[in-house]
This record gives sequence, structure tokens and C-alpha cells, in this order.
Amino acid sequence: MEPSDVAALEAQIQQLQAEIARLQAEKADWQNQLQQVQNQWQQFLPQALRELEDRRQKLHLSIEQLERRQERIQKEMRSTFAGASQEIAVRVQGFKDYLRGALQELVASVEELPLVPTPPAAPVVEPEPSPARPAKAAPLKLAAATYADQVEVIEECLEQYRTQPDYYGPAWQLRRTFEPVHEERVRRWFLEQGGRGALRSLGSRLQNILVTSAIISILRQLYDVDLRVLVLAHGPERLGEWRRGLQDCLGISRADFGADGGILLFEAPEALAQKADRLEREDLVPFIVMDEGDGTVPVALLQFPLWLTFAPDPKKMRQRQAEEDEFDFKLF
Repeated sequence: MEPSDVAALEAQIQQLQAEIARLQAEKADWQNQLQQVQNQWQQFLPQALRELEDRRQKLHLSIEQLERRQERIQKEMRSTFAGASQEIAVRVQGFKDYLRGALQELVASVEELPLVPTPPAAPVVEPEPSPARPAKAAPLKLAAATYADQVEVIEECLEQYRTQPDYYGPAWQLRRTFEPVHEERVRRWFLEQGGRGALRSLGSRLQNILVTSAIISILRQLYDVDLRVLVLAHGPERLGEWRRGLQDCLGISRADFGADGGILLFEAPEALAQKADRLEREDLVPFIVMDEGDGTVPVALLQFPLWLTFAPDPKKMRQRQAEEDEFDFKLF
């Protein structure tokens, strides 16, 4: 082998050795970087896992709080008949419904005004209906005895309303959840008060409407289409709430309100008394319902056999009186 070939081989060997040394250095550098990355992951991974675990626990706590809140809201909705949102909707929609029907009821009332006997004719007209009145009103004046004979029917209705509520039943049948507190008031009004008297308010107009709806539903079974419900409340907003509440509880429509329907709304007791008197002369059965007021009943309405009013809670009355006295003292 010539000396030039040997020199070339030696040069190639040196280049290869240099390349090997460079690759080994790069390998060592990559191993060093890999070791650093592994060290960083070993430091970061436990921290990341701890953060994820903390987030998971927080999410579990949030879910539990939301579930408890949902249960509480559902319980409140069940215990307050339809819930606060429904009460607001009833107020708004009821006022709207009242404004729509007010004109029709006003026209009907005006048309009925000529039927009222005039004062000069009163001495002549009174002797004729006075002997006939007891015969026409006999079924109503014996209401207490009738209900005593109908205990089984009333108890059967109350049991059905409480244990087997029918939310899609026929019109004039109660369609809402019926609790023992409602059942106790309805039973007392029928069997202890004979269909006339005051019941302590449940603290909410919606609750009072529910009790009234149960009574109407039972009376409807006893008197059928002869029953007429006359509701007395002060102000269009309250009458609107009664209209909407009775519609929801009894499954009736706007056609069931007004002069030709089964329910009439009044703001004045005088007009209501005149209408109830005409209904009795037509052999119909007026049932008078008075919204919660100051605990007094208009004298003109005491003559009718079927009436219901809601007395305010004495605690609220005392609190209201104390606030008024304090206000008067400040003015003084």
C-alpha cells in the first residue's frame, strides 16, 4: 500500500472519530435535557394532580349545594301552592284579565239595574215575595242539615282531593294539590259552620283561593248548575287574582265568569247583595265569597245562607295596628 493511501485512511479514521465524539456529546446533551424534563414533570405532576383534585372537590361541593337548593325550592313550591313565580304571574295576568272583563261586567250590571224595585213600589212588592221567599230558599236555609246528611259525599270528595288529585279532571273539579291544612278548613266550614262563616286566612290569597275552590267543587256536586259564586274583593288587582286563581284551580275559562257564567266578581257589597237577591228569586243558589279584609262582614250579606270570608291572622292584625299607632304617634 502506498504511503498516500495510508494517509488518506488515517484522515478518514480521524474524521470518524471526531464524528463519533460529536455524536456522543450530542447524546449526552440530549440525555441531560431529558433528565431535566423528567425532573420538571416529577415536580409539576403532583402539583397539577393536587390542583385537579381541589377543582374536583369544589365541583362536588357546588353540585351538592345546587341539589340542596333545588330540593328546597321544590319544597317551597309544593308548600306555597304554586310558588312565588306563579304568584307574581297571577298578579300580573290577573290584573290584565280583570281589565278585559271589567267592561263586560259593567255593561251587564247596568242592564240589570232597572230590575231593582224602586222605593215607591217597595210597599206593594214586599208583601208578595215575603211569604214566597221561605219556599224558594228552603233548601239553602236547611244547608246545615243537608250537609249533615251529605257527610259521606263531602268526606269522599275531601279524600279524593287529598290522596288522588286529578290535575286534568273535568271543569269545576279541584285540580290542585290538597294538603291536610286545606282539608281541615273545608270540613269545618261544611260540617261545623253549616256553610256560612269565617275561616282564618292561610296567609296567602292563593292559599285562600285553593280552599275556596275545594268548597266550590263540592257545592257544584251538591247543587249542580244552580250554583252561582259571587266574589267580593276591593280593587281590580285582587279581583284579577281571584279570577286567575279560580280558573287554575277549577279548570274553567273566561266564559264561566260574568252575568251568564257561574262566577261573578264585585267590588261593592251593595251590588253583590242585589245580585244575590235576584238569584234567589230565580231559584238559584248564591254562594258569597269575601276576600280577606279587616275581619268584618257587610250586614247586607248576612241574610244569605251560603257565605264565606277569610279572617286575618290576629298576630298580623296586632302588628298592623301597632305600626299604625306608631305612625300616628310620630305624626303627633
